[in-house]
Order: sequence, then structure tokens, then C-alpha cells
Amino acid sequence: MTIEQNDMSPSVYGLVLAGGKSVRMGQDKGAIKWHGVEQRYHMYGLLTSICEKAYISCRSAQKADISDDYPTIFDSHSDSGPMFALLSAFEFRSDVAWLVVACDLPLLDIATIKQLLQHRRISSIATTFLSPHDGLPEPLITIWEPDSYPLLQKYGMDGYRCPRKVLIQNQDKVNVLDTINPKALMNANTQEDASLVRILLGNSLS
Repeated sequence: MTIEQNDMSPSVYGLVLAGGKSVRMGQDKGAIKWHGVEQRYHMYGLLTSICEKAYISCRSAQKADISDDYPTIFDSHSDSGPMFALLSAFEFRSDVAWLVVACDLPLLDIATIKQLLQHRRISSIATTFLSPHDGLPEPLITIWEPDSYPLLQKYGMDGYRCPRKVLIQNQDKVNVLDTINPKALMNANTQEDASLVRILLGNSLS
């Protein structure tokens, strides 16, 4: 808990982003069983262990693919990218902070997520990591505070599909951290990425 957090801090809800079409991977990234269960459910489990509540964000067309055992928030702006998945979450609850994780982070661990929570700054619009891959803030493993909602709406209306631009253009309002585990932020978007992940995890796809 940072010095800024107290009993009046907004609650933190978890959101697993699993609504992408996985075109580059050639299969649903959320359904890959990196850890013995579908990745979207694995990520949900990580978030429920440390957040008050958690949800899986997906497209309405995916409804049949998501088990009824997992609460979902359907993207109300179909096929519009992670920006609108996040906006749909804020439309559902605008008074909480949303800890967002993308389902294409197979090496993400609980220690990395806890680092975000431990260094959360509620006076910022977001607490995020600096990507070790490109040196830019990583929007898809981020705590988005309620005060970020109006900015996200503005950028969404301006046509942005990814919230990274919000972080880049409002750096004075963003709490940026260096991750304790750079590998945890590795995205697996292609079959080449998947091969590397298999080596790092020491297992194979199920």
C-alpha cells in the first residue's frame, strides 16, 4: 500500500482483455492452455486472487466460447479494440479502478501484478509499466483510475483503438514503473512468439 492509498481509495476490479481476433496467432490467444487451463481463465484466476472482483472482457460473438462460470463484460463497441473494451468496463462501473491485463501475456506472474497494486498512485489517472521492449508505457497491464474515464472517452471519440496514446500524451498524470520481471510483459501474438514462450515455460501447447 502506498502512502496515497487508504480506506477511501476506489476499489480495484480486474479485467482480462480476451476479445481480440488473434489474426496473427492464427488461433484464439485466450483459449491457449499455457498453464493447463485456457489463458483467459488463468488470467482471471490471477486477478481474482488480488482484486475485489474480476471479469473477462470479450466480444458478444464469443459468448458461446466463454464458460458461464466466469463473469463477462461484453464490448459494447464491437470490433473496436482494447480502448473500447476498457470503456465498456467503465460504463459498467465508473466508480472503481480497473486493473487491465491482456490475455496474450503468458509469462505474467502474480508478483508483477502485485507490484502494480503496491505502487498504485490514486492521484494519477493510471499506474503502469514501462515496456522493456519499446520503452513506452504498457497500456494493457495497467491500473486505470476512475479519473481516466473522461480522457479515455475523448480519445475513443477521436478514433484511437488502443489506450497507449492516453498514457503517452498525459505522462504528467501517469505513474510509470519499471517492472521487476521484464519477461512477464512479453506479448505472444504470433506462432514465432509462441515458440519462444514454449521454451521459456518449458512446456508445449495443449
